Amino acid sequence: MSVKSFFAGVSAALSLMIMMQSNTRPNLPVVYFEVPVVDMNRATKFYEAVFGYDFEMATIDGNEMALFPADPSASGASGALAKGESYKPSLNGARLYFYTADIVDTMERAKAAGGKELYPITDVGEFGKVAEFRDSEGNRIALSQPPKAE
Repeated sequence: MSVKSFFAGVSAALSLMIMMQSNTRPNLPVVYFEVPVVDMNRATKFYEAVFGYDFEMATIDGNEMALFPADPSASGASGALAKGESYKPSLNGARLYFYTADIVDTMERAKAAGGKELYPITDVGEFGKVAEFRDSEGNRIALSQPPKAE
């Protein structure tokens, strides 16, 4: 379910504010994120190719946004690709870990879409596997695959 369809008739900015404020689960400290982009078309194509996401486009406070899928009734956070004056892609700073069921396949899709592997797929024991790549815009994006059930 998308943010816009969940809050049909409500502006995208208000929808996001409602989602962020209604996410009061103290065990989930992150309620929303934004990934800076320079070229929105290139970035949405990249993330669609890597993760298969469908984005909804919005303008929020004068900034161009591509909203990631969101379900306010589910646990976890959602966010947006964000283009605007204050958004500067970087390899430094916070790292977002995107869930993947198949880290090898996701990394291969990232590289095929123009991404560059920054940190190889690494087994981190009971936490599963992690890896990092540079996206089409120059951001460091991390992957997390949970451990396989035995």
